[in-house]
Amino acid sequence: MGDAAVTPTDWLTMPDLVEVLDEPLGRVRRLIDEHYLVGSRRSGVFAVPSVFIVDGHPLPSLRGTIIVLQDAGFSDDEVVDWLLADEETLGRSPIAALLAGHKSEVRRLARTLA
Repeated sequence: MGDAAVTPTDWLTMPDLVEVLDEPLGRVRRLIDEHYLVGSRRSGVFAVPSVFIVDGHPLPSLRGTIIVLQDAGFSDDEVVDWLLADEETLGRSPIAALLAGHKSEVRRLARTLA
């Protein structure tokens, strides 16, 4: 799977997330508050990259990675940017590596960013 396929063009707003996750708005907000998902308000409205959701659920390995990056001082926008950008040491974007099951590799790299 190449990075072009992984780098999301689709961003899901709160109503989209309610539909995709099949959860009420309060539960979707809790998933964000508890770092199962992270998003951005850059476009004016809060949205989450669609690639963070797999089979109707937040990617399981995303939460710990979000927490490591936030502990390193990253803002939510910076977390999203880092996850989606090509990372030379991984040879792909961190989200592509997470989707491929390489959680420890991504977290190890994230810890070096503090």
